[in-house]
Amino acid sequence: MCPEMKDLAEESARAGLNRREFLGRLAAIAGGTTAVGALLPARDGAEARDGQLVPKDDPRLETGYVTYPVEGGEMRAYSARPKKAGKLAGVVVVHENRGLNAWVEDMARRVALEGFHALAPDGLSPLGGTPADPDKARELIGRLDREANTRNFVAAAAYLRTGPQATGKVACTGFCWGGAVTNQVAVHDPDLAAAIPFYGMPPAAEDVPKIKAALLLHYAGDDQRIDAGIPAFREALDKAGVKYTIHMYEGAKHAFMNDTGANYDKEAAELAWKRTVAFLKDKLKS
Repeated sequence: MCPEMKDLAEESARAGLNRREFLGRLAAIAGGTTAVGALLPARDGAEARDGQLVPKDDPRLETGYVTYPVEGGEMRAYSARPKKAGKLAGVVVVHENRGLNAWVEDMARRVALEGFHALAPDGLSPLGGTPADPDKARELIGRLDREANTRNFVAAAAYLRTGPQATGKVACTGFCWGGAVTNQVAVHDPDLAAAIPFYGMPPAAEDVPKIKAALLLHYAGDDQRIDAGIPAFREALDKAGVKYTIHMYEGAKHAFMNDTGANYDKEAAELAWKRTVAFLKDKLKS
């Protein structure tokens, strides 16, 4: 299957293209209708993955949108926590470069069901919030001020440490763009207990000694751009004495964790999630 067809299958699942529009665009890519039958299973599989793993109205959870203060304004975020749970440790969940979408909110609910207060900020809040069009979201992500963006996510961790139902322990996890942000939060928040970036760009080597959090690093084996930075990152971590564990998922591609995307790898994602939950419980509940 050519890259254009894979992109179309993913867009179909994400944007909800109707069957007629999907088939018309597929025929245009293929130069006719002969490839339609070959790609329909990919589309159908993507649609099956598009459902929420944890329902929006799961009775076990308290969910909704909140705002928290940042320099010069406030950030909007999706909050999920177990009902009647008492004091909870917090986990900041950082989205991909598509902004705060349904998949990220579902990930927050998955985190909450493991016994944490999950907070998924909308990184695009300073630019009016995440738009419905994921391509527009990617464009807006590129317009964010990097330093201000880091401060906004560090503020999310501070927010989770406050309040009568907070234990004071907070971790951060993120995916793709959010993996890079997670690394930056680890650099700039000395009180962060744990950081779990998924295939995220590493911080500058000179910033690594600032990291006080324990790190759980997930990488895809087939991800040349991101993986090229691993040797230097490991060297800097070792030199600085930062506690870290690194896992490489051979054969998996970038964004393998996203079960609504074309690169989803079920085996790698399930193993990475199992490791992530164990790491969070060890660092935040012990």
